[in-house]
Amino acid sequence: MKTIAFVLPIYNEQDNIPVLYERLTAVAASLADRFACEFVFVDDGSRDRSLPLLRALRENDDRVSVYALARNKGHQVAVTAGLDVADADAVIVMDSDLQDPPEVAHALIEAWENGADVAYAKRRTRNDGFFKRTSAGVFYWVLSKMARIEIPRDTGDFRLLDHRVVEELRRYPERNRFLRGMVAEIGFSQQAVEFDRDARHAGKTGYPLSKMVKLAADGIIGFSSFPLRLISGIGLVLAVIAGVWTVYLAVSRWVDPSSSVEGWTFLAAGMFLLGGIQMLMLGVLGNYIGRIYEEVQARPLYAFSVAEHGPRR
Repeated sequence: MKTIAFVLPIYNEQDNIPVLYERLTAVAASLADRFACEFVFVDDGSRDRSLPLLRALRENDDRVSVYALARNKGHQVAVTAGLDVADADAVIVMDSDLQDPPEVAHALIEAWENGADVAYAKRRTRNDGFFKRTSAGVFYWVLSKMARIEIPRDTGDFRLLDHRVVEELRRYPERNRFLRGMVAEIGFSQQAVEFDRDARHAGKTGYPLSKMVKLAADGIIGFSSFPLRLISGIGLVLAVIAGVWTVYLAVSRWVDPSSSVEGWTFLAAGMFLLGGIQMLMLGVLGNYIGRIYEEVQARPLYAFSVAEHGPRR
C-alpha cells in the first residue's frame, strides 16, 4: 500500500486545528483501502495553544507527527522542514486555515495516479478581499513578465509532490525560498487541478502585507535578473541624455560665447532626480548582494525544539 503524507505548517491556528484534523481524517478514511496516510504538522513558533493541541492529537493518533521549530521562521521554511522529514510516496502540502479544502486531495491524487509528478491546485475562485485579489493579480502578472521560468498563476503551495520531486527539492539550499517557483524550476510532469478557495475558517492570516511583500520579492528576485538588466537600461538612457545635454551646452557656448545658460531650478531638480534614481539602483543592487551574503553564510534553515513522530512506544 502506498503512503501519502500531508504536510501542514501551523502558526497560531488553535481555532482551526480541531476542524482541520476532523476533515483530514475523513479524507484519510475515504482513501484507506488504497493509501496509508500520515499527517506531518510543523509548528512555526506559534504563540497560542496550537502546539499543545497538536501534541494531544499525537497522543491519540499514530499517524500524526509533530515538529516545532525553535523559533518562527516563516511559512516557506516551515513547509521546507515538513518536506525534509516527510517519508512517503507522495506529499500533499496545504495551509492549515482551511482555505485549502482537504477534500481537494482526491483530485490531486487522481492526477498523480494518472501520471503527474506534480499536481498543483489552481484557484478557480477565491473568497478574499478586493485588496488581496488585486495585489495577487498584479504580483502574478509582474512575475510572468520577469521570471525566466513559467510559474503557474493563481496557485499557492497547495499541491501534491511525488517522492522524486521531493528528493530533488531537498537539493535546493537557498535561504530566501519561493517554493512554488522552485517546484516549477525542477520540472517533471506537472498538472493543474482547479478548485474553489474557501474563506479562512477562523483566526487572523499569517501573511500580513509585510510578509506578502517579502514573498513577492523572493519570487521576483529569486527567479529573475530583470531588475539588474533594467538598471543597465536606465543607466544607458540617462547617459545618452546627459551626453546630448553636454553637447547642447558646448555648442551654445561656441555659437554665442556671451550667452548664459539659465534654468538653475531645472538643473537642481534634475540633480535630485538623478540622485533618487541612483539610490533606487543601489537599493536593488544591495538586495541582490544581501541575498548573496545570506547564501554564503550557509546557516541551517531551521532547528526543531520538538520532534514527535513514528509509532508511539
